[in-house]
Amino acid sequence: MTMTDSKLQDRLAAALDPARRSWIETANDPDADFPIQNLPFGVFTRPDHDVPRVGVAIGDQVLDMAAAGDCGLLGELPAHVRASFDRRNLNDFMDLGRQAWQLTRVVVADLLDAENSSLRTDDAARAICLVKASDATMCMPVMIRDYTDFYASLHHATNVGSMFRPDNPLMPNWLHLPVGYHGRASSIITSGTQIRRPRGQTMPPDAEHPVFGPSRLLDYELEVGFIIGTPSDMGEPVPVEQALDHVFGMVIVNDWSSRDVQKWEYQPLGPFNSKNFATSISPWIVTLEALQPFMIPGPPRSDEHPEQLDYLDHEDDRAIDLELEVLISSEKMRQDGNEPMRISIGNYKHMHWSMSQMIAHHTSTGCNLATGDMMASGTVSGPEPESRGCLLERTWRGEHPIELTDGTERKFLRDMDEVIMRGWCSRDGATRIGFGECTGMILPAAEQS
Repeated sequence: MTMTDSKLQDRLAAALDPARRSWIETANDPDADFPIQNLPFGVFTRPDHDVPRVGVAIGDQVLDMAAAGDCGLLGELPAHVRASFDRRNLNDFMDLGRQAWQLTRVVVADLLDAENSSLRTDDAARAICLVKASDATMCMPVMIRDYTDFYASLHHATNVGSMFRPDNPLMPNWLHLPVGYHGRASSIITSGTQIRRPRGQTMPPDAEHPVFGPSRLLDYELEVGFIIGTPSDMGEPVPVEQALDHVFGMVIVNDWSSRDVQKWEYQPLGPFNSKNFATSISPWIVTLEALQPFMIPGPPRSDEHPEQLDYLDHEDDRAIDLELEVLISSEKMRQDGNEPMRISIGNYKHMHWSMSQMIAHHTSTGCNLATGDMMASGTVSGPEPESRGCLLERTWRGEHPIELTDGTERKFLRDMDEVIMRGWCSRDGATRIGFGECTGMILPAAEQS
């Protein structure tokens, strides 16, 4: 990779130019999730090749990166970068570092640019290199090495605390550090994978002894995840100012939660079986480069909040103006041909703790980052009832049920409910960047043997 850094940065700026257009017309729709300014990475299989490989989303198409390399269309990329595309996950590519990610981004943007005819006019190459998104089967984009889930929303923490500790909603440490717990990497699944209602041990109201059976209070949690690309050395904390250098990109996360199991088990060590049965992520990883136009000063702080300790204090810290929505589709709604119903809409910019602070705190002990680690924000909730990112908050423990368009009510999720999460960034003067969908349907609990 002999390109000078200044030249690469110039080409990156051109890749984000809102005036840029692709010869793939669906990418030029102002409401498209995947315009040429986005170019998220994922892993997929195609109808004629069932081995997973790396792809880039563009409009309603997927660019097969291994095929593009075989066709000689990625010649500007070094051979070891091209070799990383013919893999079952993105880990090898992410391990190459930011310069390789950025160079790949500008090469793909040039290939798909409206003024470039090298692939556009080659019918044979197009048939090999492009797959309709509707024909692609999306796979887990990353082999998740480890998973940490945070609790970074002040609104969420205050709401949940108010339900259970009305006189003292926030624990004494909450405003001083990003609270988190280590989740289960093995049960992270890609969007579209069905979820079996978990069984667990719960304590019914007014009972003297716990019972074991299907969770009755199954919930979703709307979260944002970020994927570590560049590792760090064990024993070397990552400075808050350098934390984002380690992030490859972001996904939507649904941290499925069993509230009745959680209530019984969470003291004294926090969530365990209430969270470990499934965590869904969206299949396309949106890179930080694509999100640059939507990074804003943040996170928000009040004069009443304590000053941050030095290792968490970053004057130029960034929040992201990312709209997020949750929809539910019941079995009856689908049978009747009704559209999913929006349950909530919020924004990631309201989070109290930033990605940089989460990473800095996580590594402050010398804990190392590994390529493929995922961290999640915790439930994204905002100041209004409709911006609350889980049913526990949205219905206030079921006290205020939501009526769906099929006439049924929801306090918590029922069997055959499908939860759909979407995310997008938009503002005047920039091209809309979408995350696609993160979906999952609840199946009945397995029969007990």
